[in-house]
Amino acid sequence: MSVVSSVLVPYTSYLRVYEPLAAFAEPERSHWARYAQREDLPTAQDELRRSLADLASTPPVGVPAHESGDAFVAELDAVVCVCPWRTRLRGWLALEELEGMFPANVLDAVLPAVVRGQAAADRERWQRLHPDARPWIRTTVWQVPVRWFVLFHDEEREYAAADGEGTGPVLRYRTPMVEARRRLARALRTLRGHVPEGPLTEGLVDVGRWLEEFHPRSLVELDYGGLVHALPAERLAGDRSAADVAEGLAALRDGDSEGAGAAYGRLAERWRAVRDLQFTN
Repeated sequence: MSVVSSVLVPYTSYLRVYEPLAAFAEPERSHWARYAQREDLPTAQDELRRSLADLASTPPVGVPAHESGDAFVAELDAVVCVCPWRTRLRGWLALEELEGMFPANVLDAVLPAVVRGQAAADRERWQRLHPDARPWIRTTVWQVPVRWFVLFHDEEREYAAADGEGTGPVLRYRTPMVEARRRLARALRTLRGHVPEGPLTEGLVDVGRWLEEFHPRSLVELDYGGLVHALPAERLAGDRSAADVAEGLAALRDGDSEGAGAAYGRLAERWRAVRDLQFTN
């Protein structure tokens, strides 16, 4: 068993899909039904701590040898929904991204080439048996992508300040899958009708394809995750990014380019300030 650190692991945000138990075939459905009854369900910090413990070992473990049997649990209209961690699959996907993020010498220092090579071989064998596998969780560091906010309404925003006893802060949005898909489709129509194709449009198409893989009665969640530990409380409390995105799209639909620019400017400045923290001492 890995040694789990007690230190909070910050700076990662998440887009998660929780599917109803009916979406899973047996015996997985029964496994998750039993799992959801546990009183000691793990948190996102638990997952990250375990991953860091693997990376800190010698040699480092880039991808777990076995898939996680853990999940996050939520309810939608009194229906139990689960979001499997699928840590192994997400580890392979993260390794792909690392190849383009760091120079070879830096990457070799973090994860030696032999470790990455073994992970790639393991994934190739695994994927032949699971060609349709996809993660229930998407992650990013030092930001929340604009395209994620498109899926949510400001009224779905849930914010809880730190309570002084080690709980919080928390900032997240949750919405039914049907609403997320509807908002994404409407945003795509707006963008394609008013601005040239670009990264935002391409990103929305990618998210839309991913959402289509899941049960229509799923729950979609955007969680600021560890970012809440990097931002001042007043900045978190005043963060209305989903509202800014919705305002910008509404202005575009109305032909109000000045209003759209102002909403985008607020959003860009807010997240530029967050990304800048990555390079501070």
